[in-house]
Amino acid sequence: MIKVENLSVVFSRGTPDENIALKNINLNIKRGDFITIIGSNGAGKSTLYNVIAGTYPPESGSIYLRGENNEKWRDITREPEYRRARYIGRIFQNPLLGTAGNMALEDNMLICRKKGYKGLKISLNHKLREEFRAHLRELDMGLENRMTDNVGLLSGGQRQALTLLMTVMSRPDLLLLDEHTAALDPRNAEIVMKMTLRFAAEYNLTVMMITHNMTHALQFGTRLLMMDSGEIILDMDKAEKEKLTARDIVERFHAIKHRDLANDEMLLS
Repeated sequence: MIKVENLSVVFSRGTPDENIALKNINLNIKRGDFITIIGSNGAGKSTLYNVIAGTYPPESGSIYLRGENNEKWRDITREPEYRRARYIGRIFQNPLLGTAGNMALEDNMLICRKKGYKGLKISLNHKLREEFRAHLRELDMGLENRMTDNVGLLSGGQRQALTLLMTVMSRPDLLLLDEHTAALDPRNAEIVMKMTLRFAAEYNLTVMMITHNMTHALQFGTRLLMMDSGEIILDMDKAEKEKLTARDIVERFHAIKHRDLANDEMLLS
């Protein structure tokens, strides 16, 4: 569905601050993949997301997309971020970033509904309100009774759950989750994670999820990537990763890189 070929990003090239953020990344993402991504801070995880989403242009390499009807591969390497947002959804660690706090819940949801039905002119009516209420009821947070409230009145956990629901409603070809439960308290983090897994299965979503929780990385998804110094150093399928423990992953890192992880404790959480 998405192919990344020989992708490299270098920040501040030719200066004392030069930083190779991505180094010849090659990645083939298949439709329905649920990929968990781990790695120390600075490994290149978020930079990879930024390039896929169109936030940063690559210095070299290409990105290709093929739609769900097995159409020809399309080069999107230079396509701007606002265009890719039509088919690439992204949820950040900060729960305030995914919604407009000064707008009502129903208005936020209408924007995503329009995004999911590209080219159609739709407006808020009784039928849509009932549809939105049914979706919100699935979150089991009572938000179906607060549709006219401004989103800014919600808690962080409620806003992140709403962001996840809205993103799924927009029917993305690819969903990028950037530590989307890390800023939440344990109860809300568990709720949002359960919803993530349910939506991924129900809608056959293609998901990439950055996490510092090794348990989540091993337990969830169909594939695990480990990044370090701008490279993918491990790429394991579901059958392989389910046989491993967090300590096994750390030992594999040691064997490949011949040094300790910068934050073993986080990866062993």
